[in-house]
Amino acid sequence: MIEKTTAYYASTTNKFCYLDLMDDRVKDKSELLNQLKIDRDAQPQNSGLSIGVVIVIALACGLLGFWLAQFFGSSQESKTINNPGPDVVAEFKILERSNEQSHSEQTATPDTLTKQVTTQPSPSESILNASGYITPRRMATVSAEVMGLITQVNVEEGMQVKQGDVLAKLDDAVARVNLELSQAQLETLIARRDSAKAALTESEQNYQRIHNNDFSSDADRTRSVSQLAQSKAALASSVAEIKVASLDIQRQQERLADYVIRAPFAGVVTVKNAQPGEIVSPSSAGGGFTRTGICTIVDMDSLEIEVDVNESYIGRVFEGQNVEAQLDAYPDWDIPAQVIAIIPTADRAKATVRVRIKINIKDTKILPEMGVKVAFLGS
Repeated sequence: MIEKTTAYYASTTNKFCYLDLMDDRVKDKSELLNQLKIDRDAQPQNSGLSIGVVIVIALACGLLGFWLAQFFGSSQESKTINNPGPDVVAEFKILERSNEQSHSEQTATPDTLTKQVTTQPSPSESILNASGYITPRRMATVSAEVMGLITQVNVEEGMQVKQGDVLAKLDDAVARVNLELSQAQLETLIARRDSAKAALTESEQNYQRIHNNDFSSDADRTRSVSQLAQSKAALASSVAEIKVASLDIQRQQERLADYVIRAPFAGVVTVKNAQPGEIVSPSSAGGGFTRTGICTIVDMDSLEIEVDVNESYIGRVFEGQNVEAQLDAYPDWDIPAQVIAIIPTADRAKATVRVRIKINIKDTKILPEMGVKVAFLGS
């Protein structure tokens, strides 16, 4: 008898079952049911549901890791862009310069390439930068030497004046009276001198007459000598008084000239400080209506640049050094300049040294007190 065994899977119990099929002689159903056996040691097959869960979990972990990597990478990249280090900035500049150079090479024409080849770059480079102001070397606030009432002002802001031009006039009535008085005194002294000359002439004649005869007494002779000496002294005194009066007239003339304020040099009026009707004084008189100046004149040909250089870098600056200056008002305008002198003293509070720089060009756009930035060139 040949015994055949068939295995099948029971879905209700999730177990493998084995059915022993006998030969045709086994026909009883009870025996067949008894031969139905459950193998509890057999391992069940993996469920499709558990495999799917594992796959879903793996995919979720992968997506989570990718998202975290993207998040931290973007934040780190944004920090780097917001706060770039010196190496990153340098790299960006190099890349930008290379891009510009490549773009210029692509768009350059043959003529442009020829010019680029024939034009050599300037060997001068900036070794130190500083900032300062345009300052005039010749600037004066014009005032009067005497105290007086202003009667006339002939200038306005922005007016060009020449040396000796009349800027203003003061009330000179008293000065004119004093001058006329001195002139009258001089005329009186001149008349007195003429009288002294006449008296001297008479004394000389009397002296000759007395001493040329034999009948004059000794008293007459002595009296004639005394009179001659007095006449000479009176004439000398008159001459001296005339000289004093002449000097007094010159003084009064000078005093009268002080009531006319003139320009000390050629320049431009930048400030007008007084008006007609005000009182001007060479020094402050303590009153609110007393002016100490008429106007301010600036010589535009004497404009130069003054900068304060940190004393730690003053060794890079030397006399005659070439400088490129840029006004804050015209930042695209390169002004050629040159170092005039280094002031031989330092500012203890600021730890700086003042440097004077000459402007090599003259232009009406350059004005006093303008802010300026300078670059000291290496050659």
